[in-house]
Amino acid sequence: MTTMDSTDPYSIIMDAIVTQKLPPSFKVSENILSDTFQISRAIARNMMERLVAQQFLVTQSARVTLVAPLTLLEIRQNFILRRMLLPEVIAIAGAKVDFDKIYRLNKKIEELIPFKDDDTALELLKTNKELNLTLCEAAGYPLMIDWIRQLEDTAMRIYWLYVKTKKSFPYSSEQQGQILEVIRSDDNKRIHACISDMIMQTEERVLNAIFQNKQFYTQDLIV
Repeated sequence: MTTMDSTDPYSIIMDAIVTQKLPPSFKVSENILSDTFQISRAIARNMMERLVAQQFLVTQSARVTLVAPLTLLEIRQNFILRRMLLPEVIAIAGAKVDFDKIYRLNKKIEELIPFKDDDTALELLKTNKELNLTLCEAAGYPLMIDWIRQLEDTAMRIYWLYVKTKKSFPYSSEQQGQILEVIRSDDNKRIHACISDMIMQTEERVLNAIFQNKQFYTQDLIV
């Protein structure tokens, strides 16, 4: 997978949604995106159409488009769908995964923790997303990878809540390394069980972080 250019308008706007510079339920328009990110109205319009199609923006009326809400329901749905898809796809990929790339990405994650600022935290989330997508791509199902990419973008929004409140990541690079060894074994049953367990543990840690912070006692989970 080619890493998204950080100057690409889509990547810039998605980064703003993840880091809540464009917070959940914030009203957006072509003018707002154009002025905020210094892009043309035509590009802003295209970005809005793309983000609405991917459900990162939601249209309430002809004149009202909002950043998609981020609630406990969205979080639970994301983890449910990832538990359904990721273990199966990664098990199919198995030993076909590009492990040289995976270990480089995991090493980068190690070097980014502990992070000192928002830019480093965002880079950590994007590196983790790239690692997960690299694990899945070897399965050879492009449409499935598109779905997983969308789930991973939403997961970045969710993990942002965790890294901002806990100042850490919901799982360690050591845990990731153990999972990689299981994937190398090419044992479908073990891979499926290991990935499922990790996603369940991550969900529990994220939800605990949310429940322990009074600032999240609102409909939208805004840091």
